[in-house]
Amino acid sequence: MTSTTFSSVESPKTLSKLTVDSTIPSPLSLDKSFAAIDWQAPWLCHLSELDYLSQQVQELSESKDNDDSSGKQPATQSNTVIAQLLNTALLQRLKNEQNQPAQTKPSIGQRAHLLKFVAQDALPEGQGYEHFIATTGNIPTRNNLHDLFNGSIWLTFPKTKALLNYYHMDELAKQGNGDSRGRVRDTITVFDENGAVLVTANPSIGEALIDFDWQGSLVTPRDDFDHPYQAKPQAKAAVYIFGHALLEQLIQPRKALCAHSTVIHVEAEFFALPLAERLACLDQYLADKMDELLSQQAVTPRQLAPLPILGVPHYWAQNADPSFYEDSYVFRSGRQNRG
Repeated sequence: MTSTTFSSVESPKTLSKLTVDSTIPSPLSLDKSFAAIDWQAPWLCHLSELDYLSQQVQELSESKDNDDSSGKQPATQSNTVIAQLLNTALLQRLKNEQNQPAQTKPSIGQRAHLLKFVAQDALPEGQGYEHFIATTGNIPTRNNLHDLFNGSIWLTFPKTKALLNYYHMDELAKQGNGDSRGRVRDTITVFDENGAVLVTANPSIGEALIDFDWQGSLVTPRDDFDHPYQAKPQAKAAVYIFGHALLEQLIQPRKALCAHSTVIHVEAEFFALPLAERLACLDQYLADKMDELLSQQAVTPRQLAPLPILGVPHYWAQNADPSFYEDSYVFRSGRQNRG
């Protein structure tokens, strides 16, 4: 099993350069798709630097310069606007939470690189996305919803995202970039795009989820779930979304949306921590958990438990009615031969 310990290896000059590069020129605008984000949605509440990102994205997507009623593209768009927003949020996270700088997880003989968001066209032609991140720390970012949420997860779970990048590189070194991705990279991709984490101080809740026992995992222990808007120090369970594609899909919530989840057991004191401290702990726990999972020779995406995401208590008003969970199309009885 590999270590998930991170150490800073780059000089303060790199951080200074990032500060300069992350200055956002004005005026800029974003297309109207960004205005559809409900920043008050409970599944977004855990994202790092949420207040800053939500304010900036709302302002840029509502800009008068973004009036495309004529069918013309706004002249003030930049291919770096989302990258610049994320870089500023990255610096604010470092300052506000006094964290170690977010960086890559290097393979043996390599060094870590500080993370930085760059425009998609900074990715050299013919070079793989994961390889570029691993060898430079630069995360290619497009001006779309998918990459905004991807960057938000890098901000919130940098150690786990770096670990997934590490395993991508490890598998590419072993197998090459062929047509078949293999079980490890399939599992990484499923969790990276569509993952969620059930954190619980009550093991029976996690066991019930894995066993497709919706009553035992989501209905009966409803009062034990943390509330996204009103922290409950006495809570015993919470769900945090990791998959950026899932966050994008939740712009238009549908009952059938189902996450691929993993379960992490914590002490009860976890839920009494301030959110920033809780997420920093969870990032390390999750990196360790994914390290353990991905190092298994027989790893498969089927080891990630299905979780109908709108069934999470306090995520959707309609699930306050127990009959919400009687929809057998969404809340299914389980797989055969899961083991």
